[in-house]
Amino acid sequence: MTTVTLGHPDSILHEAAAAAVVRVLEAYELEVEYVTGSREELSARMTAGAIDLFVSAWLPDVDADWNAATLGMEVFGLLYKPSFGWALPAGAAGHITSIADLAGDEGAVGRNIVTPASVLERVRHCVATYGLTECGFTIEARPDEEAFLHAAHAIEADEAAILPLWQPHFLHHGGRLRLLDDPKAGLGSDQQARLLLRPGARDELDSDLLDELDELTLGNKVVSALDYAMRCEGMSADEAAEAWQRGKLLPR
Repeated sequence: MTTVTLGHPDSILHEAAAAAVVRVLEAYELEVEYVTGSREELSARMTAGAIDLFVSAWLPDVDADWNAATLGMEVFGLLYKPSFGWALPAGAAGHITSIADLAGDEGAVGRNIVTPASVLERVRHCVATYGLTECGFTIEARPDEEAFLHAAHAIEADEAAILPLWQPHFLHHGGRLRLLDDPKAGLGSDQQARLLLRPGARDELDSDLLDELDELTLGNKVVSALDYAMRCEGMSADEAAEAWQRGKLLPR
């Protein structure tokens, strides 16, 4: 095999992580053909055997519809561990350390939770788990990019606003968010960002390459930095991945 068809979800974060994987493929002198699209399109392509390598599926829950057995793909590797959390800007309401603290400290934190629409159900579940509706908390769902802009403004102003976000995420880069503890486990379980491989591709690719991909660990911090480099520093996915590979993406 001289060309690898690589699929990834249509988002900047997934594009960034895919570019880091491509650096490994290119070291083995492989050409890469990118494929992205809607969830339905990607599922259909994987089922048809038209994607050799997919970067990545968040398992077991978020991307449960990308079940490897159903799609005929092989799960391997562990690139990073997506984790959903509620955060406050690092300089705001420092005495609030846990979601459980929110119910008993009226006025310390804004009562309106602006949430990305993609995580609305997770936010609702957490609000119900801690009985926050009864304490005056409300939920305002906005399109993801609008919610991210709201969060960025809150971070700049050190506003005491609850910010529900996945990690990795460009807003987590730079250490300007403080995650709240979740003693009642209302936020849901952490995920694993796994690679999916077309079964026949294992016989066509170098075994050393597959071993390297299986052991490749980017981690949430690196993927957040890649996402930030693309969104906020004007880098392409390839430029961000090269900066990471050269050790220039994160402070030493």
